[in-house]
Amino acid sequence: MSALSNYEISGGRKISSGKVREIFDVDDDHLMMVTTDRLSAFDVVMPDPIPDKGAVLNRISLWWFDKMKSVMKNHVVSSDINEYPAPFKGDIRLKDRSMLVIKARPLTIECIVRGYISGSGWKEYKEKGSISGIKLPAALKESDKLSEPIFTPSTKAEMGQHDENVSEEVAKNLVGTEIFNKVKEAALKIYKTAADEALKKGIIIADTKFEFGIRNGEVILIDEVLTPDSSRFWPLDKYAPGKAQPSYDKQFVRDYLETLDWGKKAPGPKLPEEIISKTREKYIEAYERLTGLKFSS
Repeated sequence: MSALSNYEISGGRKISSGKVREIFDVDDDHLMMVTTDRLSAFDVVMPDPIPDKGAVLNRISLWWFDKMKSVMKNHVVSSDINEYPAPFKGDIRLKDRSMLVIKARPLTIECIVRGYISGSGWKEYKEKGSISGIKLPAALKESDKLSEPIFTPSTKAEMGQHDENVSEEVAKNLVGTEIFNKVKEAALKIYKTAADEALKKGIIIADTKFEFGIRNGEVILIDEVLTPDSSRFWPLDKYAPGKAQPSYDKQFVRDYLETLDWGKKAPGPKLPEEIISKTREKYIEAYERLTGLKFSS
């Protein structure tokens, strides 16, 4: 197992280093996105990376981008390191964990679709009986399936801060009504298509977060898509409403961190080898079940 938690290259101009991804400027029209093995929980990047996590996430995104290109255009140009321009061309560290993408102006909202009630949506529902101003039936239980998926936009928080759910009206004011309607329609369609596909593989996609951007006046799908980092993946055979569900994502790490006397602020605590290993296994299992492909690092 190998872990890539930070990436630098001579001649490559890094313009962003997020919780998981490093982004490099390539030219006027392109960026290089590199998915590291960093893991964040409660908006804090943990000091220990999860080996191969970045490769798993990148491969899942590419798999979905290819499947969803008939629904909406996306930003992927290539993921073949031998097709990359200098100084990235042929860099073996980038194999399976990078993509050359076209530049787009990201929207200022997170586009969240929920098919089940969980996480921050469940907390808001318990307080208000609604999520992002959408009234929901009374007496829903945690992890219940909703009668129809709902689109619940949120603000984009700075690193270390938390996103906040907002109403459709607020979101329309942020991005404009026309663009809002386009991304809402696209997000719901992509989610429904993906959720049906995943269900056949024994995976429930409870909710997910999409990123959209504007390129030459056109809305396109960007960033990552339908990964265990941007979605809740639940095993269908263990699904039991009325409580939190086991998952294929970093919830395993979150559950461990909840047992610690830790203030959920940086720096994060070191992770035991057992937690690192089991988390890696969950990410790989999600990839293999979803795609039907065997993972090799």
